Amino acid sequence: MKKIFTILGLISAAASMNAQIVINEVYGGGGGGSATYINDYVELINLGSSTATLTNATLQYSSATGAFNNYTTLPPITLAPGQKYLIEMVPASPNSAGAALPTADFQMTSNMSFANGNTYTGGFSMAAGAGKVALANGAVQVTEATNAHVIDFVGYGTTANKFEGTGPAPAPDATSSVSRHGVDTNNNATDFTKTTPPTPENSNTGSLAVTEISRGKSSNFVKNTFVKNNEITFGTDVKDVKVFNMFGQVVKEASVKQNGTVNVAELAKGTYIVTGTVNKEAVSQKILKD
Repeated sequence: MKKIFTILGLISAAASMNAQIVINEVYGGGGGGSATYINDYVELINLGSSTATLTNATLQYSSATGAFNNYTTLPPITLAPGQKYLIEMVPASPNSAGAALPTADFQMTSNMSFANGNTYTGGFSMAAGAGKVALANGAVQVTEATNAHVIDFVGYGTTANKFEGTGPAPAPDATSSVSRHGVDTNNNATDFTKTTPPTPENSNTGSLAVTEISRGKSSNFVKNTFVKNNEITFGTDVKDVKVFNMFGQVVKEASVKQNGTVNVAELAKGTYIVTGTVNKEAVSQKILKD
């Protein structure tokens, strides 16, 4: 299993040794005549309760009954709890059918072969209805779902000959994906469902991204950083206000005018991060709710 540690700016949580970052969604039907999206993709998610980091990880792919011959080395990945990470495969043809994906966190431009050591241009040529995807530590070929260096493994489609648990995930197609429903019991047959349409999401969807807390603060942003009356008061017009808990999850959203307020009575006492856009600049402020 991988070692994970906290790293996310103002937000930190206890370290853990569990495999928190796992495969959340697989779509292999990109580019076909009826495809929902032009690109195949694999989406990761942090299912844990603390921020987690993957380093030196590889994503490996195999046909339903073949060997894991193809892999790509992923960059370091840090995700807050619930945060997702979108890995995009390059379309087989620039004229492929389907809509563009949301901006990917990582786009595959090449992949390596365990079989001959050659580098190939483009992402994996993933099959729409059946295949196998593994997230692993290092560039060591996966042979079984239970290999010690396997972080997570998904066999999908009825003909997949390897999988976690009692059976493979359902068979997707050009207009559907297989998507995890919030749990990891190491059983592909029960942890995944067929999702129509596919639901690709990147790391900026629904959770606090590093870029959202790394910009300068405005003195007119939050006027009362110590919140005693359940109202956050803003000193200027602010668009796209988001309130994040210390697990990096969005717990409130709004847009306000100068001297406007956002009621947070439903939130528990504690520390939060408030982000927003002021005069086209991303700003952030740490607050304490009493």
